[in-house]
Amino acid sequence: MTTEKLFAYIKEHKEEILWQIRNRKYKPQPVRRVYIPKENGKMRKLGIPSVIDRVIQQAIVQVLTPIYEEEFSNNSFGFRPNRSCEMAVIKVLEYFNDGYDWVVDIDLQSFFDEVNQDKLIGIIRRTIKDGNLVSLIRKFLQSGVMEKGVIQETKKGTPQGGNLSPLLSNIMLNELDKELEKRELNFVRYADDCLIMVRSEKAANRVMESITTFITKKLGLIVNVEKSKVARPNNIKYLGFGFYKKINQNIWRPKPHIKSVQKFKTKLRNILVRSRSISLDERLLKLKQVIYGWVNYFRIADMKNLLMKEIDPNIRRKLRVIIWKQWKKIKKRYACLRKLGITHRDAYVTANSRKGYYHISHTRVLESAISKEILNKRGLVNSLDHYLKVHIITN
Repeated sequence: MTTEKLFAYIKEHKEEILWQIRNRKYKPQPVRRVYIPKENGKMRKLGIPSVIDRVIQQAIVQVLTPIYEEEFSNNSFGFRPNRSCEMAVIKVLEYFNDGYDWVVDIDLQSFFDEVNQDKLIGIIRRTIKDGNLVSLIRKFLQSGVMEKGVIQETKKGTPQGGNLSPLLSNIMLNELDKELEKRELNFVRYADDCLIMVRSEKAANRVMESITTFITKKLGLIVNVEKSKVARPNNIKYLGFGFYKKINQNIWRPKPHIKSVQKFKTKLRNILVRSRSISLDERLLKLKQVIYGWVNYFRIADMKNLLMKEIDPNIRRKLRVIIWKQWKKIKKRYACLRKLGITHRDAYVTANSRKGYYHISHTRVLESAISKEILNKRGLVNSLDHYLKVHIITN
Protein backbone atom coordinates (compact mmCIF):
# COMPACT_ATOMS: atom_id res chain seq x y z
CA MET A 1 0.00 0.00 0.00
CA THR A 2 1.27 3.48 -0.84
CA THR A 3 1.17 6.32 1.68
CA GLU A 4 -1.29 8.13 -0.60
CA LYS A 5 -3.86 5.36 -0.02
CA LEU A 6 -3.17 5.15 3.71
CA PHE A 7 -5.58 7.81 5.01
CA ALA A 8 -8.61 6.38 3.20
CA TYR A 9 -7.71 2.85 4.37
CA ILE A 10 -7.39 3.88 8.02
CA LYS A 11 -10.64 5.85 7.84
CA GLU A 12 -12.45 2.77 6.56
CA HIS A 13 -10.80 0.17 8.84
CA LYS A 14 -10.06 2.23 11.96
CA GLU A 15 -12.45 0.42 14.32
CA GLU A 16 -11.36 -2.99 13.06
CA ILE A 17 -7.67 -2.17 13.63
CA LEU A 18 -8.34 -0.76 17.10
CA TRP A 19 -10.38 -3.84 18.06
CA GLN A 20 -7.56 -6.13 16.91
CA ILE A 21 -4.97 -4.18 18.94
CA ARG A 22 -7.09 -4.07 22.11
CA ASN A 23 -7.88 -7.79 21.92
CA ARG A 24 -4.30 -8.87 21.05
CA LYS A 25 -5.46 -10.05 17.62
CA TYR A 26 -3.38 -7.61 15.57
CA LYS A 27 -0.66 -9.32 13.58
CA PRO A 28 2.09 -7.11 12.11
CA GLN A 29 3.28 -7.97 8.62
CA PRO A 30 6.87 -9.13 8.04
CA VAL A 31 9.28 -6.28 7.34
CA ARG A 32 10.83 -6.04 3.89
CA ARG A 33 14.58 -6.65 3.83
CA VAL A 34 16.62 -3.90 2.16
CA TYR A 35 20.41 -3.57 2.02
CA ILE A 36 22.34 -0.29 1.91
CA PRO A 37 26.14 0.01 1.51
CA LYS A 38 28.35 0.80 4.51
CA GLU A 39 31.61 2.77 4.39
CA ASN A 40 33.69 -0.40 4.82
CA GLY A 41 32.17 -1.96 1.69
CA LYS A 42 29.81 -4.27 3.57
CA MET A 43 26.01 -4.01 3.49
CA ARG A 44 23.75 -2.79 6.28
CA LYS A 45 20.49 -4.70 6.80
CA LEU A 46 17.30 -2.66 7.02
CA GLY A 47 13.79 -3.91 7.75
CA ILE A 48 11.08 -1.73 6.20
CA PRO A 49 7.60 -2.14 7.81
CA SER A 50 4.32 -1.77 5.94
CA VAL A 51 2.68 1.67 6.13
CA ILE A 52 -0.04 0.49 8.56
CA ASP A 53 2.60 -0.99 10.87
CA ARG A 54 4.56 2.26 10.63
CA VAL A 55 1.55 4.24 11.86
CA ILE A 56 1.02 1.89 14.81
CA GLN A 57 4.73 1.88 15.67
CA GLN A 58 4.79 5.68 15.58
CA ALA A 59 1.75 5.79 17.90
CA ILE A 60 3.64 3.56 20.38
CA VAL A 61 6.74 5.77 20.12
CA GLN A 62 4.74 8.96 20.78
CA VAL A 63 3.26 7.46 23.97
CA LEU A 64 6.43 5.80 25.30
CA THR A 65 8.95 8.54 24.52
CA PRO A 66 7.82 10.99 27.28
CA ILE A 67 7.80 8.10 29.79
CA TYR A 68 11.33 6.95 28.96
CA GLU A 69 12.75 10.45 28.59
CA GLU A 70 12.53 10.68 32.39
CA GLU A 71 14.69 7.54 32.69
CA PHE A 72 17.27 8.13 29.99
CA SER A 73 20.73 9.51 30.79
CA ASN A 74 21.73 13.11 30.00
CA ASN A 75 24.77 11.63 28.26
CA SER A 76 22.64 9.76 25.70
CA PHE A 77 22.00 11.78 22.52
CA GLY A 78 20.82 9.42 19.79
CA PHE A 79 17.21 9.31 18.54
CA ARG A 80 15.92 11.59 21.27
CA PRO A 81 13.84 14.80 21.10
CA ASN A 82 15.86 18.02 20.93
CA ARG A 83 19.20 16.17 20.86
CA SER A 84 21.69 15.76 18.04
CA CYS A 85 25.08 14.46 16.92
CA GLU A 86 26.42 17.99 17.34
CA MET A 87 25.49 18.02 21.04
CA ALA A 88 27.16 14.63 21.53
CA VAL A 89 30.42 15.85 19.96
CA ILE A 90 30.39 19.05 22.06
CA LYS A 91 29.96 16.95 25.21
CA VAL A 92 32.89 14.72 24.18
CA LEU A 93 35.05 17.84 23.73
CA GLU A 94 34.13 19.07 27.22
CA TYR A 95 35.47 15.85 28.72
CA PHE A 96 38.62 15.94 26.59
CA ASN A 97 39.40 19.51 27.65
CA ASP A 98 38.73 18.69 31.31
CA GLY A 99 41.64 16.25 31.16
CA TYR A 100 39.75 13.04 30.39
CA ASP A 101 41.63 12.44 27.15
CA TRP A 102 42.07 8.67 27.18
CA VAL A 103 39.19 7.12 25.27
CA VAL A 104 37.54 3.71 25.53
CA ASP A 105 35.88 3.36 22.13
CA ILE A 106 33.40 0.47 22.31
CA ASP A 107 31.99 -0.97 19.09
CA LEU A 108 28.94 -3.23 19.35
CA GLN A 109 28.85 -5.86 16.62
CA SER A 110 25.63 -5.75 14.54
CA PHE A 111 23.77 -4.29 17.53
CA PHE A 112 20.32 -4.04 15.93
CA ASP A 113 20.59 -7.64 14.69
CA GLU A 114 21.86 -9.11 17.97
CA VAL A 115 19.50 -7.64 20.62
CA ASN A 116 18.18 -10.34 22.93
CA GLN A 117 14.41 -9.92 22.63
CA ASP A 118 13.61 -11.61 25.95
CA LYS A 119 16.00 -9.33 27.83
CA LEU A 120 14.56 -6.29 26.06
CA ILE A 121 10.95 -7.23 26.86
CA GLY A 122 11.98 -7.88 30.48
CA ILE A 123 13.46 -4.36 30.69
CA ILE A 124 10.32 -2.83 29.15
CA ARG A 125 8.08 -4.66 31.66
CA ARG A 126 9.81 -2.86 34.55
CA THR A 127 8.37 0.45 33.35
CA ILE A 128 5.36 -0.43 31.17
CA LYS A 129 2.69 -2.35 33.10
CA ASP A 130 0.18 -2.55 30.23
CA GLY A 131 0.36 -6.18 29.09
CA ASN A 132 -1.45 -5.44 25.82
CA LEU A 133 1.17 -2.91 24.79
CA VAL A 134 4.10 -5.12 25.78
CA SER A 135 2.52 -7.99 23.83
CA LEU A 136 2.15 -5.76 20.75
CA ILE A 137 5.81 -4.68 20.95
CA ARG A 138 6.87 -8.33 21.12
CA LYS A 139 4.75 -9.07 18.03
CA PHE A 140 6.58 -6.33 16.12
CA LEU A 141 9.92 -7.79 17.20
CA GLN A 142 8.88 -11.27 16.04
CA SER A 143 6.95 -10.30 12.90
CA GLY A 144 9.60 -11.82 10.65
CA VAL A 145 11.43 -10.50 7.62
CA MET A 146 10.65 -11.04 3.95
CA GLU A 147 13.57 -11.35 1.57
CA LYS A 148 13.07 -12.27 -2.08
CA GLY A 149 9.56 -13.48 -1.30
CA VAL A 150 10.68 -15.80 1.52
CA ILE A 151 9.61 -15.06 5.11
CA GLN A 152 12.21 -15.72 7.81
CA GLU A 153 11.68 -15.72 11.57
CA THR A 154 13.21 -12.96 13.71
CA LYS A 155 14.05 -14.57 17.05
CA LYS A 156 16.57 -11.86 17.93
CA GLY A 157 17.25 -8.24 17.04
CA THR A 158 15.11 -5.19 16.37
CA PRO A 159 15.27 -4.43 12.62
CA GLN A 160 16.62 -1.03 11.62
CA GLY A 161 14.17 0.89 9.47
CA GLY A 162 11.07 0.89 11.66
CA ASN A 163 9.83 3.78 13.80
CA LEU A 164 10.05 1.70 16.98
CA SER A 165 13.62 0.39 16.66
CA PRO A 166 15.49 3.59 17.72
CA LEU A 167 13.47 3.85 20.95
CA LEU A 168 13.91 0.13 21.71
CA SER A 169 17.68 0.45 21.17
CA ASN A 170 17.81 3.31 23.68
CA ILE A 171 15.75 1.32 26.20
CA MET A 172 18.20 -1.58 25.91
CA LEU A 173 21.36 0.53 26.05
CA ASN A 174 20.02 2.64 28.90
CA GLU A 175 21.09 -0.35 31.02
CA LEU A 176 24.67 0.34 29.93
CA ASP A 177 24.22 4.04 30.72
CA LYS A 178 23.01 3.21 34.24
CA GLU A 179 26.03 0.98 34.82
CA LEU A 180 28.44 3.68 33.65
CA GLU A 181 26.74 6.29 35.83
CA LYS A 182 26.86 3.90 38.79
CA ARG A 183 30.64 3.64 38.29
CA GLU A 184 30.83 7.46 37.97
CA LEU A 185 32.46 7.24 34.55
CA ASN A 186 32.36 10.04 31.97
CA PHE A 187 30.73 8.80 28.77
CA VAL A 188 28.81 9.91 25.71
CA ARG A 189 26.50 7.60 23.79
CA TYR A 190 24.77 8.15 20.46
CA ALA A 191 22.66 5.05 19.72
CA ASP A 192 25.18 2.18 19.79
CA ASP A 193 28.24 4.47 19.43
CA CYS A 194 29.65 4.85 22.94
CA LEU A 195 32.81 6.62 24.15
CA ILE A 196 34.07 6.44 27.75
CA MET A 197 36.61 9.09 28.79
CA VAL A 198 39.17 8.59 31.57
CA ARG A 199 42.42 10.27 32.67
CA SER A 200 44.99 7.51 32.07
CA GLU A 201 45.79 4.60 29.79
CA LYS A 202 45.82 2.20 32.72
CA ALA A 203 42.30 3.24 33.75
CA ALA A 204 41.13 3.00 30.13
CA ASN A 205 42.34 -0.61 29.77
CA ARG A 206 40.70 -1.55 33.08
CA VAL A 207 37.38 0.02 32.01
CA MET A 208 37.54 -1.64 28.58
CA GLU A 209 37.88 -5.08 30.16
CA SER A 210 35.17 -4.66 32.82
CA ILE A 211 32.60 -2.96 30.54
CA THR A 212 33.12 -5.55 27.79
CA THR A 213 32.31 -8.25 30.37
CA PHE A 214 29.17 -6.35 31.48
CA ILE A 215 27.92 -5.89 27.91
CA THR A 216 28.50 -9.54 27.03
CA LYS A 217 27.14 -11.20 30.18
CA LYS A 218 24.46 -8.79 31.41
CA LEU A 219 23.09 -7.42 28.12
CA GLY A 220 23.78 -10.42 25.89
CA LEU A 221 25.38 -8.25 23.21
CA ILE A 222 28.58 -8.80 21.25
CA VAL A 223 31.52 -6.40 21.51
CA ASN A 224 33.56 -6.18 18.31
CA VAL A 225 37.04 -6.75 19.76
CA GLU A 226 38.78 -5.81 16.50
CA LYS A 227 37.14 -2.38 16.26
CA SER A 228 36.92 -1.53 19.98
CA LYS A 229 40.06 0.17 21.26
CA VAL A 230 41.77 2.37 23.82
CA ALA A 231 43.09 5.49 22.12
CA ARG A 232 43.80 9.20 22.33
CA PRO A 233 41.28 11.66 20.83
CA ASN A 234 43.33 12.22 17.66
CA ASN A 235 43.11 8.50 16.84
CA ILE A 236 39.35 8.04 16.93
CA LYS A 237 36.42 8.74 14.65
CA TYR A 238 33.13 9.63 16.32
CA LEU A 239 29.93 10.38 14.37
CA GLY A 240 32.05 11.41 11.37
CA PHE A 241 34.25 13.76 13.42
CA GLY A 242 37.95 13.61 14.17
CA PHE A 243 39.79 15.57 16.85
CA TYR A 244 43.10 17.44 17.05
CA LYS A 245 44.94 19.39 19.72
CA LYS A 246 45.33 23.11 19.12
CA ILE A 247 48.86 23.53 20.45
CA ASN A 248 48.86 27.30 20.98
CA GLN A 249 45.72 27.06 23.15
CA ASN A 250 46.31 23.52 24.50
CA ILE A 251 42.71 22.47 23.79
CA TRP A 252 41.09 19.72 21.78
CA ARG A 253 39.11 20.85 18.74
CA PRO A 254 36.79 18.99 16.31
CA LYS A 255 37.38 18.55 12.59
CA PRO A 256 35.79 16.38 9.89
CA HIS A 257 37.47 12.98 9.99
CA ILE A 258 39.63 12.16 6.97
CA LYS A 259 37.16 9.42 5.94
CA SER A 260 34.29 11.93 6.05
CA VAL A 261 36.31 14.32 3.88
CA GLN A 262 37.03 11.55 1.37
CA LYS A 263 33.33 10.65 1.24
CA PHE A 264 32.45 14.31 0.65
CA LYS A 265 35.00 14.60 -2.15
CA THR A 266 33.63 11.44 -3.77
CA LYS A 267 30.10 12.88 -3.79
CA LEU A 268 31.36 16.10 -5.36
CA ARG A 269 33.42 14.16 -7.91
CA ASN A 270 30.36 12.15 -8.98
CA ILE A 271 28.40 15.35 -9.57
CA LEU A 272 31.28 16.98 -11.44
CA VAL A 273 32.05 14.13 -13.84
CA ARG A 274 32.15 15.97 -17.18
CA SER A 275 30.76 13.01 -19.13
CA ARG A 276 27.56 13.16 -17.08
CA SER A 277 24.87 14.51 -19.37
CA ILE A 278 22.91 16.86 -17.11
CA SER A 279 22.31 20.59 -17.43
CA LEU A 280 24.50 23.09 -15.62
CA ASP A 281 21.50 24.23 -13.55
CA GLU A 282 20.83 20.68 -12.35
CA ARG A 283 24.52 20.19 -11.58
CA LEU A 284 24.67 23.41 -9.54
CA LEU A 285 21.53 22.41 -7.63
CA LYS A 286 23.01 19.01 -6.72
CA LEU A 287 26.23 20.73 -5.60
CA LYS A 288 24.22 23.11 -3.43
CA GLN A 289 22.36 20.25 -1.74
CA VAL A 290 25.53 18.27 -1.00
CA ILE A 291 27.53 21.31 0.18
CA TYR A 292 24.74 22.64 2.41
CA GLY A 293 24.15 19.22 3.97
CA TRP A 294 27.82 18.50 4.64
CA VAL A 295 28.78 21.96 5.91
CA ASN A 296 25.68 22.20 8.12
CA TYR A 297 26.47 18.84 9.71
CA PHE A 298 30.11 19.75 10.41
CA ARG A 299 29.46 23.39 11.32
CA ILE A 300 31.13 23.07 14.74
CA ALA A 301 34.30 21.64 13.18
CA ASP A 302 37.43 23.51 12.11
CA MET A 303 37.71 23.22 8.32
CA LYS A 304 38.31 26.71 6.93
CA ASN A 305 41.60 25.75 5.26
CA LEU A 306 40.12 22.56 3.81
CA LEU A 307 37.30 24.45 2.11
CA MET A 308 39.40 27.43 1.05
CA LYS A 309 42.44 25.55 -0.31
CA GLU A 310 41.00 22.24 -1.53
CA ILE A 311 37.24 22.01 -1.93
CA ASP A 312 36.17 25.34 -3.45
CA PRO A 313 39.09 25.76 -5.93
CA ASN A 314 38.64 22.17 -7.12
CA ILE A 315 34.87 22.65 -7.67
CA ARG A 316 35.46 25.84 -9.70
CA ARG A 317 38.17 24.21 -11.76
CA LYS A 318 35.98 21.23 -12.66
CA LEU A 319 33.07 23.51 -13.52
CA ARG A 320 35.35 25.43 -15.91
CA VAL A 321 36.23 22.12 -17.57
CA ILE A 322 32.52 21.26 -17.93
CA ILE A 323 31.60 24.68 -19.33
CA TRP A 324 34.57 24.69 -21.72
CA LYS A 325 33.54 21.27 -23.01
CA GLN A 326 29.91 22.43 -23.46
CA TRP A 327 31.03 25.37 -25.61
CA LYS A 328 32.53 22.77 -27.99
CA LYS A 329 33.31 24.72 -31.18
CA ILE A 330 35.97 27.38 -31.70
CA LYS A 331 33.46 29.98 -32.86
CA LYS A 332 31.28 29.58 -29.75
CA ARG A 333 34.26 29.54 -27.41
CA TYR A 334 35.59 32.74 -28.92
CA ALA A 335 32.17 34.44 -28.72
CA CYS A 336 31.61 33.39 -25.10
CA LEU A 337 35.07 34.53 -24.02
CA ARG A 338 34.56 37.93 -25.69
CA LYS A 339 31.15 38.24 -24.02
CA LEU A 340 32.80 37.62 -20.66
CA GLY A 341 35.24 40.49 -21.18
CA ILE A 342 38.30 38.72 -22.62
CA THR A 343 40.35 40.64 -25.23
CA HIS A 344 40.23 39.64 -28.91
CA ARG A 345 43.78 38.25 -28.88
CA ASP A 346 43.42 36.17 -25.69
CA ALA A 347 39.99 34.91 -26.73
CA TYR A 348 41.27 33.92 -30.19
CA VAL A 349 44.39 32.13 -28.88
CA THR A 350 42.48 30.27 -26.14
CA ALA A 351 39.56 29.28 -28.40
CA ASN A 352 41.98 27.84 -30.97
CA SER A 353 44.15 26.03 -28.43
CA ARG A 354 44.47 22.27 -28.89
CA LYS A 355 45.44 21.69 -25.28
CA GLY A 356 43.20 19.48 -23.09
CA TYR A 357 40.23 20.61 -21.03
CA TYR A 358 42.10 20.36 -17.73
CA HIS A 359 45.05 22.41 -18.98
CA ILE A 360 42.76 25.15 -20.36
CA SER A 361 40.84 25.29 -17.06
CA HIS A 362 44.08 26.40 -15.33
CA THR A 363 44.84 29.24 -17.72
CA ARG A 364 44.65 32.88 -16.68
CA VAL A 365 42.12 33.57 -19.44
CA LEU A 366 39.55 30.97 -18.39
CA GLU A 367 40.01 31.71 -14.67
CA SER A 368 39.33 35.37 -15.46
CA ALA A 369 36.38 34.67 -17.78
CA ILE A 370 34.70 32.07 -15.54
CA SER A 371 35.68 33.63 -12.23
CA LYS A 372 34.45 32.85 -8.76
CA GLU A 373 32.10 35.85 -8.93
CA ILE A 374 30.65 34.75 -12.28
CA LEU A 375 30.05 31.21 -11.02
CA ASN A 376 28.43 32.51 -7.82
CA LYS A 377 26.04 34.68 -9.86
CA ARG A 378 25.24 31.63 -11.96
CA GLY A 379 24.16 29.74 -8.83
CA LEU A 380 27.29 28.06 -7.42
CA VAL A 381 27.33 27.83 -3.62
CA ASN A 382 30.74 28.65 -2.16
CA SER A 383 31.28 26.16 0.67
CA LEU A 384 33.62 28.48 2.60
CA ASP A 385 31.11 31.35 2.50
CA HIS A 386 28.34 29.07 3.76
CA TYR A 387 30.62 27.65 6.47
CA LEU A 388 31.45 31.14 7.75
CA LYS A 389 27.70 31.86 7.98
CA VAL A 390 26.77 28.75 9.96
CA HIS A 391 29.98 27.95 11.88
CA ILE A 392 29.56 27.60 15.62
CA ILE A 393 32.71 28.07 17.69
CA THR A 394 32.88 25.59 20.59
CA ASN A 395 35.10 26.19 23.60
